[in-house]
Amino acid sequence: MIKRPAPTLHARALTWLSQREHSRAELRRKLRHWAGDPDVESEDGRPAATDEEIERLLDDLEAARQLSDGRFVETRIHARQARFGNRRIEQELRQHGVTADASASAHLRDTELQRAMAVHTRKFPNAAATAAERARQMRFLAARGFTAETIRRVMKGPDDDA
Repeated sequence: MIKRPAPTLHARALTWLSQREHSRAELRRKLRHWAGDPDVESEDGRPAATDEEIERLLDDLEAARQLSDGRFVETRIHARQARFGNRRIEQELRQHGVTADASASAHLRDTELQRAMAVHTRKFPNAAATAAERARQMRFLAARGFTAETIRRVMKGPDDDA
């Protein structure tokens, strides 16, 4: 069996970036974990790296436009907006160490009601018949990250303009 050398730090970063977009903070965390402690030699030959080397690599990837927080935010929002509310999307972005820009936030705010209605209709094609069913539907939307005002408007229905 031929033993292949462990990939370089740069190769590992490009492998992850080729699979999906990553934020700078997320890629930094993954590289730190993968490279391990620079003072301890790894058993499988992985290159150890200092924080400065990782930061330099991240700077190089950004300069080459292979790593972009803006692109990460755009793809994450696009992937999540059909199923989740603003609170959930914003919380997920914060977990990855980024925030949405003003235009993306405004777009999410402007479309939240329509997205919530679509999610609600897909999950619950019939209106709630009991108070317990209505509460269950409201909890479902809240768990998806929709705001209380949006949930109230969805449950009120499109024909009720009071």
